[in-house]
Amino acid sequence: MSGGGKYGLRPLTMDTIRAPGFSAPWDAPMVPPFPFTFRNAEILTLYWRTDPDAIRFLLPPPLEPVGDIACAHVYRMNDTDWLGPYGEANVMIGARLPGGATGGYSPYLALSSDIGVAHGREVHGQPKKLAQCTLEPRGDLLVGQVVRNGIEVLTGTLPYKQVPADATDLKPHFDFALNLNLKALDQIDARPLVRQLTSRRLADVVVHEAWRGPCTVELRPNAQLPIFRLPVLEPLEGFFWRADFTLVPGEIVHDYLKEAP
Repeated sequence: MSGGGKYGLRPLTMDTIRAPGFSAPWDAPMVPPFPFTFRNAEILTLYWRTDPDAIRFLLPPPLEPVGDIACAHVYRMNDTDWLGPYGEANVMIGARLPGGATGGYSPYLALSSDIGVAHGREVHGQPKKLAQCTLEPRGDLLVGQVVRNGIEVLTGTLPYKQVPADATDLKPHFDFALNLNLKALDQIDARPLVRQLTSRRLADVVVHEAWRGPCTVELRPNAQLPIFRLPVLEPLEGFFWRADFTLVPGEIVHDYLKEAP
């Protein structure tokens, strides 16, 4: 059989198992290898002013807060390698690593794809959980929602395409394009395996259109997805944009297990 063994698959070898990007089950991998591309993603980005103490509470040391602004991106992923169409939401707060990276730290992420949950948690260290994330026009309004356990934990709205924006307008408060995450994994015998701060930046970003306007953000309590810990003190501006981008490997910016005790 050309190109592989039984069923068209190459045999499982020690080299295969040791190779970057390997994932189980080996004959139907769960976690995509880098890179993979998102096409025609629709994004609702919402900014609000929140309690600075809430930001400090959620940031792992040694990260420091940058301002008092939180944001949420609600995505409708229309065409994604491996994953197919799905919905996602990324809640971010501005943070800096002293002497290092500055970007958006993600205390909460939610999405409707089991592949996306596995990849985000196992590779990036993102705190992803399953939820129903939707973005849709309702007449003259764009509505983004995140639902977990039957509770609408986040609802955001933006007027439908009223004021054009430029791609450079999308990050008025902090550089969310650099995503910071806390990665924590244990060995099977309960020993710590990974305790890291990671960063990643999307590649090949092409913004096809962007619109701006006043937004609303409503949060409802949920102990399993507690976005309400970042209370909305003042809703600010929101954006709707449509883009292509590619997910590529990131970096380890801080390793807790290599710190001096």
